[in-house]
Amino acid sequence: MLLCGGQGTRIGEVTQGVLPKPLVPVDGRPILWHIMDSFARQGHRDFVVCVGHLGERIKDYFFHYRMRGADIRVDTATGAVELIGEQHDDWSVLVTDTGAETMTAGRISRVTRYLDDDAPFFLTYGDGLSDVNLSALLDFHRAHGKLATITGVIPPGRFGELHLEGDQITRMMEKPDQSDRYINGGFMVLERAFVDRYCAGPLADETMLERAPLEQAAADGELMMYRHQGFWQCMDTMRDWELLNRLAKQADVPWR
Repeated sequence: MLLCGGQGTRIGEVTQGVLPKPLVPVDGRPILWHIMDSFARQGHRDFVVCVGHLGERIKDYFFHYRMRGADIRVDTATGAVELIGEQHDDWSVLVTDTGAETMTAGRISRVTRYLDDDAPFFLTYGDGLSDVNLSALLDFHRAHGKLATITGVIPPGRFGELHLEGDQITRMMEKPDQSDRYINGGFMVLERAFVDRYCAGPLADETMLERAPLEQAAADGELMMYRHQGFWQCMDTMRDWELLNRLAKQADVPWR
């Protein structure tokens, strides 16, 4: 599941108010494509994309997805269209409108009908890239038996801080002034029971996943952290975007 409904106001110089943040191009392709490609390279090709602000642009991107990767031959008399030499990814992509103003917990709650009752699912945002080992992350989640796992990374200190006892998260603190501790890198594994317990209810649409749901799960002993020491980079600002574009042109792209 990919959360792609935010307004991306901090990177407005790039989006110009007309492009949803997940469609901001990195080396010619949307950052959302790079995220999904990273999952697909590790065997995970079934996606639920939760859209909101400018969500119709993301729907349009996938509606015309095959055409973008091919030459086309058009019979102007009949209107028949043939795609030639197409290169397409073997993905299943369900794009669902979860509301322009809905908070992240509400977006997850709104798509529970698409979740398996008894299987965990990956959850991440549409604006961060990493080389996290998804199989190891999932194995870690299944081994500890808790309801939620987040991937902890150590970037420059400007994000929410995680307090740990071993690998168990005991407290979350959103965006402290300074920190050199692990923060939530955004690559999570959740059980359906986590959604039912922490993300449902009449106030779900007004609730940020990163606040009450994860904070309460930490207090209940249901939140664990997978330590990732490799590459991780979000795209919050134009400077981040420029960095990702430079990295994408390297011989060895770090999130691949």
